[in-house]
Amino acid sequence: MAETVIHHPNRDKAESKATKAIVVMLLLVSAGLVLVVTIGGWSALQGAQLLALAYAALNVVMAYHIANWRRGLLPVAAALAVLYGVLAAIAGPSWFARDKPGFSEPLLAPDLLGLLTLLIVPVQLLIVAFAARAFTQQWNVEIEVEADTERRGPKAPHRGGTTQPLGA
Repeated sequence: MAETVIHHPNRDKAESKATKAIVVMLLLVSAGLVLVVTIGGWSALQGAQLLALAYAALNVVMAYHIANWRRGLLPVAAALAVLYGVLAAIAGPSWFARDKPGFSEPLLAPDLLGLLTLLIVPVQLLIVAFAARAFTQQWNVEIEVEADTERRGPKAPHRGGTTQPLGA
C-alpha cells in the first residue's frame, strides 16, 4: 500500500505566491509605519499608544502566519485594515494642525507624522484589496496523492472512468 500525502495545488501557482508575498510585505510596511508614527509622536498621542503598538504587533503576527499559508487570517487582516485605515484618515490632518502655540513638540516633526499617518491609509486599502484577492485563491484546497507522485509532481486529473480512493 502506497503512503499518501496532502498536496495543496493552489499554493504552487505563481499568482498565489506573489499575492502572499505582497500581503506579507504590506502587513510589515503597515506595522513599520504605525511604529514610526507611534514612537515619533509618543508625547503628543492621547492614550492611543497601546492600541497602535497592539495593531503593529498583530500585523507582524498575521504576516508570519500568512507567510506560512494560513488563509484564515486574511479576512481578519482586511477587517483590521479597514478599521485602522479609518482611524488614520481621521488622525492624519490633526498632525498638520499642530503649528499653533501651546502644543507639545513630538520627537518627529508634526508635518512628517501627518504625512506618515496619511500614508497609512492607502497601505490599509492595499491590504484589503490583496487580502481579498488572496482569499479567493483557495490556498486551503487539499488533495491526497501518493508519496511517489508528490516527489514527481501531481499528474493531470483523471478524466472519466471510475476512481478509487487511495489505499483501497
